[in-house]
Amino acid sequence: MSGAMKILAGNSNRPLTEAIAAYLGLPLTKCQVRRFADMEIFVEILENVRGQDTFVVQSTSAPTNDHLMEALIMIDALRRASARRITAVIPYFGYARQDRKPGPRTPISAKLVANLITRAGADRVLTVDLHAGQIQGFFDIPTDNLYGAPVLVRDIQEHLKLANVMVVSPDVGGVVRARALAKRINAPLAIVDKRRERPGESEVMNIIGEVKGRNCILVDDIVDSGGTLCNAADALLQAGAADVRAYITHGVLSGGAVARIAASRLKEMVITDSIQPTEAVRVAKNIRVITVAPLIGEAIARIAKEESVSSLFN
Repeated sequence: MSGAMKILAGNSNRPLTEAIAAYLGLPLTKCQVRRFADMEIFVEILENVRGQDTFVVQSTSAPTNDHLMEALIMIDALRRASARRITAVIPYFGYARQDRKPGPRTPISAKLVANLITRAGADRVLTVDLHAGQIQGFFDIPTDNLYGAPVLVRDIQEHLKLANVMVVSPDVGGVVRARALAKRINAPLAIVDKRRERPGESEVMNIIGEVKGRNCILVDDIVDSGGTLCNAADALLQAGAADVRAYITHGVLSGGAVARIAASRLKEMVITDSIQPTEAVRVAKNIRVITVAPLIGEAIARIAKEESVSSLFN
């Protein structure tokens, strides 16, 4: 790799950044990200970055606002240090669920965050499985949205007998994502039609598709509370599914989600390391973590060489 490339790690997911740097055969750029006594964030880049191609790796996962602010300050520090190009690598883009106005007098926070990243000085953005693809249009700078599907598909092919598999979308909104994965493994598709009575709660209504005797794979981009997945698993098993697994890109897993998944009837839930797994995730018997480091590393290498990123998915 070119010596003019610099990889910087925020505090949100240092192990993933180290794995990306290892894939690229580069050392991490020396950089201090620390707090003053009043929790103000201070960043100091300890290497020359003038005229260099720089990549700041930072998921905006919990504590979301701290990690977002860290990323913005790191970008600003690089801009003022005369970096030639600054790419914000955001494996998990927080605030992506606020991509439209669900009611009057509500914000579109995903657009606000896009503005903040751009104004801080980022020249381009690299992310994985945006909650809504159209968020790419919220940025006025080039934005690459990598698909987690190839990583998930590879794992499915290695671990499951594909003859009896059925891909299931846990809600109507995720059908496009589930269909794309089903097409990759040549499996049929079912949909769980759920009605949400109030935020944070889900009520499974019915299943569209014949799941009896099938090994079902629930596919989604984010698992947060885990309620939807657990209810969907129960509904599929009641409809005669042989077993139910879940493949999810971003394991947000807030509150008691890990305990909920561990106690559920899900045979296994596979998530990626786009968000750094907690100790609870690591010890949970039915949660497994796979890495997106080679995917992001390859995309970074291609951006640095001015090669096609989209051809990664052909």
